[in-house]
Amino acid sequence: MKFPQTAILFFLTIPFFVSAQTSVQYNSAEIKLGIKKLNTVGSALYIAAHPDDENTRLLSYLAKEKRLRTGYLSLTRGDGGQNLIGNEQSELLGLIRTQELLAARRTDGAEQFFTRAIDFGFSKNPEETFRIWDKEQVLGDAVWVIRKFRPDIIITRFPEDARAGHGQHSASAIIAREAFVAAADPERYPEQLKHVKVWQAKRVVWNTANFGGNNTTSPDQLKIDIGAFNPLLGKGYGEIAAESRTNHKSQGFGSARQRGEALEYFSPVTGDLTKTDLFEGISFDWKRVAGGESIGKMISLADKNFDIDNPSESVPELVKVLTALEKLKDEYWRNQKTAEIKNLIAAAAGLWFESYSPQAEQAIGDSLTVRSQVILQSGANVILKHIDGLDQNAVLKQGNVRTVTNRLYAGVITEPYWLKEKHPIGMYVNTDPMIIGNPENIPSVQSNFVFYINNKEISYTRPVVYKYTDQVRGEIYRPLVVAPTVTATISEKAYVFSGNTAKTIQVHLKSFKEKSSGTIVPEVPAGWKAVPEKINFDLPLKGQEKTVEFSIIPAGNENGGFMRFTINSGGKEFNRGNKVVDYDHIPLQTLFPLSEARVERIDLKTGGKKIGYIAGAGDLIPEALEQVGYQVSILSESQILSGNLSSYDAIVTGVRLYNVNENLNVIQPKLMEYVNNGGTLLVQYNVSNPLKIQQIGPYPFRLSRDRVTDENTRVTLLAKDHPVLNYPNKITEKDFEGWIQERGLYFTSDADPKYSRILSMNDPGEKANDGSLIVADYGKGRFVYTSLVFFRELPAGIPGAYRLFVNLITKTSNN
Repeated sequence: MKFPQTAILFFLTIPFFVSAQTSVQYNSAEIKLGIKKLNTVGSALYIAAHPDDENTRLLSYLAKEKRLRTGYLSLTRGDGGQNLIGNEQSELLGLIRTQELLAARRTDGAEQFFTRAIDFGFSKNPEETFRIWDKEQVLGDAVWVIRKFRPDIIITRFPEDARAGHGQHSASAIIAREAFVAAADPERYPEQLKHVKVWQAKRVVWNTANFGGNNTTSPDQLKIDIGAFNPLLGKGYGEIAAESRTNHKSQGFGSARQRGEALEYFSPVTGDLTKTDLFEGISFDWKRVAGGESIGKMISLADKNFDIDNPSESVPELVKVLTALEKLKDEYWRNQKTAEIKNLIAAAAGLWFESYSPQAEQAIGDSLTVRSQVILQSGANVILKHIDGLDQNAVLKQGNVRTVTNRLYAGVITEPYWLKEKHPIGMYVNTDPMIIGNPENIPSVQSNFVFYINNKEISYTRPVVYKYTDQVRGEIYRPLVVAPTVTATISEKAYVFSGNTAKTIQVHLKSFKEKSSGTIVPEVPAGWKAVPEKINFDLPLKGQEKTVEFSIIPAGNENGGFMRFTINSGGKEFNRGNKVVDYDHIPLQTLFPLSEARVERIDLKTGGKKIGYIAGAGDLIPEALEQVGYQVSILSESQILSGNLSSYDAIVTGVRLYNVNENLNVIQPKLMEYVNNGGTLLVQYNVSNPLKIQQIGPYPFRLSRDRVTDENTRVTLLAKDHPVLNYPNKITEKDFEGWIQERGLYFTSDADPKYSRILSMNDPGEKANDGSLIVADYGKGRFVYTSLVFFRELPAGIPGAYRLFVNLITKTSNN
C-alpha cells in the first residue's frame, strides 16, 4: 500500500480538530512560552494502557516547564471501561474517551497517540491480555509511533508484574520495553523504514506511584519536584493537571487543583541507567542538530526582544527564524519546529482565519459551499495571496474582515477510521498504515491559505467546519459531516425473538442529498422471513427522513444470525446507518455503522409485565427488557418517594446507582418498604468505593474488588432448586454459553447467612467465588443483588442472560 508523504507531515505537524474555534489564537504569554519552546530540542513519550492512566501533572511539567515535545501513547481507547455519563459501551465509549483524552492534551500541552489494541475489559495478567491482543501488531504500532515521534526518553506508568493491578497495565510496560529495543533495530518491522528511520531512545524509566494502597515509590529512586508554578500561565502544574484530568468525565475523574511541592519518582527499566537526572546525557539545545546552533541564537534574541504589549513587533524576527529552519537538513526537527513557528507567527501577527460550511452535513462526492474569513488584528505586513487556489493578492488592513466563498468537494466519509472495518475482540482493523497512531481522522475537507508575511510565503491549512450560535452555549463549532448518500439506521445491535413470534423492525432512512430515491432490501438468516421483501422510498429533500417497517419472522432451523439492510439508490449500494454521540464536553461525533444487527430466537417465558427502572450511571437494560415485552417506566425520585410502587412487578436499579445517586439515603427506605410489602428489587453491580450508603440490601454484605474476567469460564449452579434458577425458565450451565467480555465484577463478600448464594465461578488458577449473585427473601418480597454483567449481555442479545435475568425479576408463589 502506498504511504502518502502528506500523511507523515500531518502526524508530525498539524493540530487535530478542537471543539473551540479552529484558528490559532494565543495570548501574549502563550506566544512567549511558545518562543521559549522553540529553543528546546527534545522529546519524551509516556506509555500506558488506557485513557486516564497517564500522569497529567508530569505531562504538563514536561510540555510547559521543560518545554519538550511530549506525547502520551495509550495502547487502547478505553473501550472496555464503564461509563458514568451515559449508556454508551465498547466502541462508542472508546470514541468518547478518545475525545476526552484529546481535550486533556489540549490542556496539558502533550500530544495523543494510540495503537490498534482494544480495551476488552479487565484482565488479570499480561498473558491473558496477549491471548486477546495481537502482541506483534501492538508492538509494531508502538514501534511506528516511536520511530515517528523520536522520544529521547520513554516513561511507563506501570511495572511489568502484578503490581500493575491489571493485565493490560502490565502489558503496556512490556510493550514499551520491547518497543524501545525494536525501534532501533532495522530488522524489526522493516516495511516502516520506507517512511521513517530507526530510532534509539536514551532510556526507559518507570514512573512509580503511591495510590490505591499500592506504594511502589522508594527513597532511593530518582525523584523530581514537579510542583512548580508557571508565571506566564499563572498556574502550577498541579493545577493544570487537575484541569486536564477533569476532562475524563465519562470516568468520573473530576480532580481538585493541587499546589506546592509534588514529587514524582522514577525507577530505571532499560537503556542508559541513571539515578541522578531523568535527562542525563541528553542535550536539549540546538547544538544537537547540525546547523542548529545559529538558529538557537536567533530564537534567544527573539525571546529577549519579545514585547508582550505588542507581539506583532516580533514577526520579522520570527520570519527570519522560519527561513533558517527551512534550510535544516534534519527533516524531523525541520518539520516539527517549522509547524510550531508558523503558528506563532500567525498568533503574533494577530492573524485569524478559518473556513466553515453553512451546512452541518454533506453527501460524499457532492460539492459544498465553503466560506473562508480572514482578519488581521495588528499592523503587521501581511498579504493574502490565495485561498484554495483562488487568487486574492490582497494587502490586509488591520481590523478589516475579508470573506471569500468557494466550493470544495467532499471526497471521504467522516467515519472514525478505526471503526470503518469489522474487527475481532482484541484489535481494530485499519487498512491504511499511515494513520496508525493518529488519535482521530485527518479532516475530510480542508482549506489552504497562502500568505506573504513580512515578504515570506507561508501556507496554512484549516479544517472546514460547521458553526452555529446556540442561545445558551453561544458560538458552537462542529466537525463537518461527510455521509453516505442515504443511510438506513436500526436502533439496536441485537434483537431477541421469543419463539417464532414475529417482531416489527423499524428502519430509519435519511437522505444527505436532494432527490434520493430507491429501494431498501432486508436480508435475514436462512429460513427466516422478512415482510415485505423490499420497500421503495422517495426522499426529495436533503436531510429528509423517513421510517419504514419490516416484519421479521423467525422460521426454519436457524436460531439466529444477522439481519442486514441494503439500500439501492442512484445505481449504487449503501449499507450504513447513522449514529451521533453528542455531549457538551466533546465535539459532536458522527459515525456510520453497518446497517445490521444480530437476531436471536430464544426459548423465553416471562412473568409479570410492569417494571420500574431507576437510572444509575447508564446502561441499556430498559431497552433490552422492552424487546421481550416488558413495560418499563423510568422512575424519578419523586415517583419513588410519593408514588405507588406496588404497581410494579419488579424494580431494577441501573449499574452503579449506589455510587452516583446522592439521594439514596431517602430513596433506600422506600425501596426496602417496597420489597417488604411483596415487591422484587434487583440491584445491578456497584463498585466498592465510593458508596453513597453502606447497606445496599435488607441484610449486610460487602462489595469486594473480585471479578471473573474469562467470559467462557464454567459456571456452577450452587442452588439448583432455588426459584430463580427454575421459574419461569429452567436455568442450566448451557445458559452461560456465548457471554461476552467477562462474567462479573465487584463480587459480593461476607454476605449475611439470610442470603442464598446462587452461582460459583472463577478464572483459571483461582479459587471458586460465590459472590456473583445473592438472593434473599425480605418480608413478603425478594431482594436480588447481582455482579453479573447483564448490562453487557442483554444488549448483545445473549439468550441465557435474558432467561436468567427474567427469572430474577419474576415473582413466584414463594414471594
